[in-house]
Amino acid sequence: MNRGIYIVANDRVMDNAIALINSIRFYDQDTPIVMIPYNENYQAIANIISNFTKVNIYEDLEFIQKFSDQANQICGEDLFERPNLLRKLICWFGIFDEFLYIDTDIIVFDKIIDNLKYLKEYDFVCYDYQHVSGIFEVFKQPILENQLFSFHEVKDVFNSGFWASKKHVISEEDVWKALKEVAAHPDYFDLSTVDQPIINYLVLKHIKRRFNIVNRPGKAPGNWAGSPHFQAQGYILIDSKLNQPLQFLHWAGMRIEPGCPYWEIWEYYRNRNPSLPPPIFPVKVKKSSWQQTLSQIKTLFRFLKK
Repeated sequence: MNRGIYIVANDRVMDNAIALINSIRFYDQDTPIVMIPYNENYQAIANIISNFTKVNIYEDLEFIQKFSDQANQICGEDLFERPNLLRKLICWFGIFDEFLYIDTDIIVFDKIIDNLKYLKEYDFVCYDYQHVSGIFEVFKQPILENQLFSFHEVKDVFNSGFWASKKHVISEEDVWKALKEVAAHPDYFDLSTVDQPIINYLVLKHIKRRFNIVNRPGKAPGNWAGSPHFQAQGYILIDSKLNQPLQFLHWAGMRIEPGCPYWEIWEYYRNRNPSLPPPIFPVKVKKSSWQQTLSQIKTLFRFLKK
């Protein structure tokens, strides 16, 4: 069985990608990793990842461009702010028979590929508490009012930053049909997150055998960096509510920079490979008092929703 990990990245998120790959390789030297270029600006990161074993760029760059062109043709230029996030969907058409997709704003704390064991029984696996927020940041109320999904089905909504599946469980035809439906009914979807409602829509509509790891017996620890109850033990984190170690930490909706939550954890993994250049962070423009207050309110609101 051909198994591996996909990421989507470019030069702009190079430091995050390095930290993620460093953490994966710390616990797992063998699982292949394939980077899907987010756009044409990936030469610097391509040079960096050549320093790692079994980390490569997605080979069929022509397919990526054709996929993006087709998606843009269906949806137009104004539907999505960052349409290239839809390149995550290419995971279903890549080289791996079974795969794990991971966003670059994540650090892992164990041999993360082992989560593919759940694919023996399921065709799609996620791992988060997005469903606690209901349809927030995925769908909008009309999707229920028009009965596209039941209340029971939308309890399976998930964060699109960490998930596993199998090749061709979703077809290209499924993707194009879904994008046409989204373009026809944008009021059904929270399109601010671009890929998240699309992937959720495809999975809920086409994949019946799906599983969220947080529903395993004994539950599972959280993984959002906005959660204040994680405790460091060395360079892993413990969920103090469940007394269980985290498998990964996700800075979803946050900027990873000095002073952010669990910064020391990210910094440790980013700097594990001394042969690579150190991270570079732009000088921050100091926010006004009202901007700081607004930022704090947004962070608090997101935490309460989780």
